[in-house]
Amino acid sequence: MAPTLSVVLPAFNEAANISESIRRGASALLRLMHEGTLSDWEIVVVDDGSSDETVSIARSVEEPRLKIVMHAQNRGYGAALRSGFATAQNDLVFFTDADLQFDFEELERLIPHIERYDIVAGVRQQRQDPWVRRANAAAWGMALYGAFGLEVDDVNCAFKLFRANVLQGIEISSDGAFVNAEILLKAAQRGFSMIQVPVSHFPRSAGDQTGADPKVVLRALRELARFYRQRQDGIA
Repeated sequence: MAPTLSVVLPAFNEAANISESIRRGASALLRLMHEGTLSDWEIVVVDDGSSDETVSIARSVEEPRLKIVMHAQNRGYGAALRSGFATAQNDLVFFTDADLQFDFEELERLIPHIERYDIVAGVRQQRQDPWVRRANAAAWGMALYGAFGLEVDDVNCAFKLFRANVLQGIEISSDGAFVNAEILLKAAQRGFSMIQVPVSHFPRSAGDQTGADPKVVLRALRELARFYRQRQDGIA
């Protein structure tokens, strides 16, 4: 029998994008179900304390397989993913962002690999972000390699597919942007396998990016340092 899939969509102030993101996701998932690739699916939107109309717009979307999780205040990207993973009910769990910088249809590139691998991680081709974010990403990758020996081409690519038991088998503690690295490091430590697959990337056309926000970057660095200390002490 074909697997079931949960899509986790973290969203913070994505009123301009959330409706279209849900619509595109549902369209791609329906196609995959009709083709027999999936037997069922759900979309879990996690609103991370948005101050705009993200929640009300998401609620207005008529989609019976849509679930909405709300944070009373902004808690961070990692916290949003944790809430989404805890809500997900299916065999496979996929997450991406609600900013329309990825193509849901490219899920079909990832799913065939999940029979052989526990994690299928997207790698952005011709990344369409401002130079500051690209520079931050390069520095971040070098920091992760230096601290932990993590060799992943695009650690923070928000286009990842997991077998549900991977996420059930690790404890995620990061609230901020370190969460991607934490998941991959802990998954590798527990012997889960991973393959990287190229995916398309598109410019953000609406809403504001927060990845280069100094507060976001500093939080990620603090979480990296904390995780490094825990690794040195043998408790992570």
